[in-house]
Amino acid sequence: MHEITAKTILSQSNGMNVYRGCTHGCIYCDSRSVCYNIDHEFTDIGVKANAPELLEKSLRSKRRRCMIGTGSMCDPYLHAEKELLLTRRCLEIIQKYDFGAAVQTKSDLVLRDIDLLQSINHSTKAVVQMTLTTADEELCRIVEPNVCTTKRRFEVLCEMKKAGIPTIVWLCPILPFINDTKENILAIVDYAARAGCVGIISFGMGMTLRDGDRQYYYAALDKHFPQLRREYERRYGAAYEIASPNGGELWRTFTEACEKAGLEYRNDRLFGYLHEFPAEEQLTLDSF
Repeated sequence: MHEITAKTILSQSNGMNVYRGCTHGCIYCDSRSVCYNIDHEFTDIGVKANAPELLEKSLRSKRRRCMIGTGSMCDPYLHAEKELLLTRRCLEIIQKYDFGAAVQTKSDLVLRDIDLLQSINHSTKAVVQMTLTTADEELCRIVEPNVCTTKRRFEVLCEMKKAGIPTIVWLCPILPFINDTKENILAIVDYAARAGCVGIISFGMGMTLRDGDRQYYYAALDKHFPQLRREYERRYGAAYEIASPNGGELWRTFTEACEKAGLEYRNDRLFGYLHEFPAEEQLTLDSF
């Protein structure tokens, strides 16, 4: 772990990442890709120690309040966050200036900040997003080895529901020949429905692979799923988009299950919901 003195903290779309790199160890992580120009060992976390100060400066100067997102590139609840509290300090600043928060994570450490998220949601709007890839606990420990398993993330979603905080599930990636089964898709939809989620974001039944990410993923295949690498190389070559052979059938299963459960699955509506800042009272998907 090392400190980074950042020059800015918010992107043009009002997203922020207070860390750079990750310690969750997910075998498929796109953030490992060379194109992101991480110039240090991926697990040697770059800590933007001045993130809270930069965020406060940015929010103080904004003419209009909006949703502030975190977690798109780097999980805001890495192991280091337990001691460093940078994400919590940023949430405190978001609360102070009456902005909204959209948090994406795989970690149950987010429960530590449920008081802040509840307060933000009471004043403006807070949304917690959890990534769920597999309902198989043993498989989860292989593909996402250093973070809590899916069952625990479901419990986190339920706790957020009890606190009145809306939630969204990210169902991605779908790894061909690993978690691309009808049973898995239905189980994740069932988790989201039982947790009272707004909906499920999915980018199709597949994954992406590019330089940096691909090499790490293939090494994991060699270790945990012998012979699969050969099948990937034969079927996909160096393609960026890696679709499940059962993608069409799985997508129909997914959409039909979401409709039956009353879960939104259209990404444009879900991203609209995440970015929409309430004027006087919180918006729902029915407000669109």
